[in-house]
Amino acid sequence: MARKSYLFTSESVTEGHPDKICDQISDAILDAILEKEARLQAAGVEGADVDNVRCAIETFTTTGTIVVMGEVRTEAYVDVQQIVRDTVREIGYTRAKYGFDASTCGVMNLIHEQSPDIAQGVDGTFARATDEDPLDKIGAGDQGMMFGYASDETDVLMPMPIYLAQRLSRRLADVRKNGSLAYLRPDGKTQVTVRYEGDRPVEVTAIVVSTQHAASVEGSQIREDMIDHVIKPVMEEQGISWKHADIYVNPTGRFVVGGPMGDTGLTGRKIIVDTYGGMGRHGGGAFSGKDCTKVDRSGAYAARWVAKNVVAAGLAHKCEVQLAYAIGVSHPLSIMVDTFGTGAVSDDVIERAVEKVFDLRPGAIIRDLRLRRPIFRKTAAYGHFGRKDPDFTWESTDRVDELKAAVDSLR
Repeated sequence: MARKSYLFTSESVTEGHPDKICDQISDAILDAILEKEARLQAAGVEGADVDNVRCAIETFTTTGTIVVMGEVRTEAYVDVQQIVRDTVREIGYTRAKYGFDASTCGVMNLIHEQSPDIAQGVDGTFARATDEDPLDKIGAGDQGMMFGYASDETDVLMPMPIYLAQRLSRRLADVRKNGSLAYLRPDGKTQVTVRYEGDRPVEVTAIVVSTQHAASVEGSQIREDMIDHVIKPVMEEQGISWKHADIYVNPTGRFVVGGPMGDTGLTGRKIIVDTYGGMGRHGGGAFSGKDCTKVDRSGAYAARWVAKNVVAAGLAHKCEVQLAYAIGVSHPLSIMVDTFGTGAVSDDVIERAVEKVFDLRPGAIIRDLRLRRPIFRKTAAYGHFGRKDPDFTWESTDRVDELKAAVDSLR
């Protein structure tokens, strides 16, 4: 039975947070490889094939330094140094007084070729290949389990706390970049606490905004600006009560030293921020820097796609989907649907309908969600889910009618 009243909190970070810098660099390199490989393939270059690209890029940053590591398989040459510097520059670290400078930071490239042992699993050596269905020849890039989640408490079917936290952090970056608050610097965090009554969000009870800023600005000015330019516009757009919320702006009183000078950063260290803010489970795998044969990414995108379609079809108020894979095996080992008692029909019926409607082999996911495109840099900040962007194909509710029909046939 659902609790009558409870609080739930989620956080977000801006694109200038050290971990998010790393995520964006990793995905920018992936995008560059996919784009270049596709051009080479179109030009008829021997061996070039975007379907054969494999990428697993990790990035690390600390004061004045960025290290790029990982494994790739590609016919394309990309200028890693330039990609790193361009990404950091676009984020906004362009002067030493900000704590980091895209033009002068050290960049170390330690990328090497993908392991042949991993490659043979993905390429079909162990997959259950058949001449009739070539998608059976594409095995999962690793073992693991992935979760997807959806809830009807927002129009994009995301939990309210993470939705608001992501909107706040995006707004924080927007007012910095458009010059409204020129004293802001790229690093920042947001946090939102929502009170639920009977599983429905009714009120925001606490808001935290921590933003890097110029040394000359007083804390009172920052607080006033955060309320007027960031918090108020986001909360009023969503229409949820927040007037009685406790508001904390830079709780330590000062946030001048930020970015890689204030903290180290690493790819994949914000996986809860990237997904559902702690509402729903997580399989543990990060997304950024990984090509779509890595089911940590493609499987999680597919699980969100399934869960969102279940909720959009009116089959449940909220839904969590788990998928599990083994390296080199094309078919998922398990599919689980949990609607937490909110389903219009039993979870078992929804589960069987999902199996009828969705092909969840990695090759089919890649095909249906068109994951060979260079679209991943923009996923690496402000959440991979709940975004109204046509490139985020996993946010589509294109299987609603098929799901309803499948459920009707199974009743």
